Amino acid sequence: MIEYEKLMQEALQAREASYSPYSGFKVGAALLCKNGKIYAGCNIENGAYGPSNCAERTAFFKAVSEGEREFAAIAIVGGGDQLQVCYPCGVCRQVMAEFCSPEFEIICGTEPQQYEKHTLEELLPKAFFLK
Repeated sequence: MIEYEKLMQEALQAREASYSPYSGFKVGAALLCKNGKIYAGCNIENGAYGPSNCAERTAFFKAVSEGEREFAAIAIVGGGDQLQVCYPCGVCRQVMAEFCSPEFEIICGTEPQQYEKHTLEELLPKAFFLK
């Protein structure tokens, strides 16, 4: 069973490491592997913009680079001075589709007790899934 509040707390903590001097929009993500391990990620901006990386992809790339291939859920928290419900961008959704099933859970919220749950299929309908 997924502990959504714990995953949200991990995403909030990951957000603290955000490098976002240009947008001021800090994002944290916590990726839960099916084996129970959690990989955290934050957004990392770059003055040239193109080389920037989203929190979700940071978490996925860390996990995949460590040999992980089976994922259960990801929690995402973001905002500037005030947190807001933050959904993954299209590029992040496509990365999720590369490694996850349509039932993969995406938790978006502002606090450990305040979140929405979505499946990848809901946020990326009619996608080409390899899994």
